[in-house]
Amino acid sequence: MQKKKIIVVGSGNAAMSAGIAALEGGAEVLMLEKADATLAGGNTKYTAGAMRFAYDDSDALIPLLSNPDDDRIPRTDFGSYTKTKFADDLLGFNEGRPLSPEQTALVGQSYDAVRWLAGHGVTYEPIYSRQSFEKDGRIVFWGGLTLAAENEGVGLFDMELAAFERLGGKIRYHAEVTELITDAGRVAGVVVNGQAMTCDAVILACGGFEASDHLRIENMGPDWAAAKVRGTPHNTGDGLRMAFELGAQKYGKFDGCHATPMDLHMQDFGNLDLPPKERKNYRKICYFLGVMLNAKGDRFVDEGINFRNYTYAQFGRAVLEQPDHFAWQVFDAKVFDLLYGEYNFHDASFVEADSLEELVTKLEGVDQEAALATLHAYNAAVDTETEFDPTTLDGKGTQGLTLAKSNWAQRFDTAPYRAYPVTGGITFSYGGLKVDEAGCVLKEDDSRIEGLFACGELIGGVFYGGYPGGSGLTSGTVFGLRAGKGCLEA
Repeated sequence: MQKKKIIVVGSGNAAMSAGIAALEGGAEVLMLEKADATLAGGNTKYTAGAMRFAYDDSDALIPLLSNPDDDRIPRTDFGSYTKTKFADDLLGFNEGRPLSPEQTALVGQSYDAVRWLAGHGVTYEPIYSRQSFEKDGRIVFWGGLTLAAENEGVGLFDMELAAFERLGGKIRYHAEVTELITDAGRVAGVVVNGQAMTCDAVILACGGFEASDHLRIENMGPDWAAAKVRGTPHNTGDGLRMAFELGAQKYGKFDGCHATPMDLHMQDFGNLDLPPKERKNYRKICYFLGVMLNAKGDRFVDEGINFRNYTYAQFGRAVLEQPDHFAWQVFDAKVFDLLYGEYNFHDASFVEADSLEELVTKLEGVDQEAALATLHAYNAAVDTETEFDPTTLDGKGTQGLTLAKSNWAQRFDTAPYRAYPVTGGITFSYGGLKVDEAGCVLKEDDSRIEGLFACGELIGGVFYGGYPGGSGLTSGTVFGLRAGKGCLEA
């Protein structure tokens, strides 16, 4: 029996998952990537490799670990993260919507998808440095996010590429797909670098539109012209455009996106001169340990309203919407040892002073008098009776402020003081294509575009008003696996 020929457009986690699944099913798979080998991997290489999935207890995690004999594991409390909790976390960002079919699939298939990748040689490590704190001799994980791919996003790509090639998959770089070929209404190939190439099915896994200035402005508004693009420069909406030209349904929240506070002075795309693993270090997501001030010297979000896993993808937007699209994150020396490594990154921008009075004079672009008044009012409002505990929503908040800080509020009283300038950095867009349960792209009337499948960040309906950290990579695998299997049955 002749093997089906499948073309996968893109080479990130979703593309790799689709390719591996199709190869596993007996197909011949060619992956086409418009970047060179250095920039291949889409947004995957820019991530910390964290994957959110439902699990009942630590026993479910052990088979996934690169080193199950790590001597920290016996004193680690991984807790549990049930499907109900995962669903509730997604609902918390849905702006009143019920779970979409895509979200239901993400929750229900999350563990099996991660375990499936493990069966192809992808291994994981507990996220000790970012997702846990030591308490009473135990290492306690928080926020439902426990594991990341070994060697983070770069490692995930490398392990997936090795699995893909081990199964016989081929990847071609500098291969820009610009058009889909149809035959009697069915997608039957692509135009790549001006040349036609036929196949039995095409899987689009080439990301959203976040790297396109005009599409950001068109879909999200003029503020987004100023957004830093923290991922690949190649996600310019090519897959969406090609699918829409064939009548694909526009689906999901096109004015929504994953947007993270980023170093104000970072280069676009996380500085392409750096190794991929270092590019993520421009994000700045420890605001929950301090406060954020805008140009008016005001706070504008409740920095401690929830664990940062549940707020950072919203607060990037909040920063971008401030006057002049920036803010300053302020900390004192008490929390320096709790700040993530990105705050000590060699290219991190910050100012430091021995008093708050001196610090505000260094906050460029800020109303200094108002900023100092805000910090003094905050100090006076902090609950000093409740114990600070970063492992839980500790209830150590403020009293009497118009905008409260609900948890982890501590006075600024220990020099030196530091402030980091940030803006909004966009990671990926939320709006995209609608697919069926086999991953086939649907038209406006919900009929199929035969031969065309999709997965990854160009799928709509997965995220709306926000994003529980680590869900994006899991979504890529869940829907990549679906598309890779589905294209063989069509």
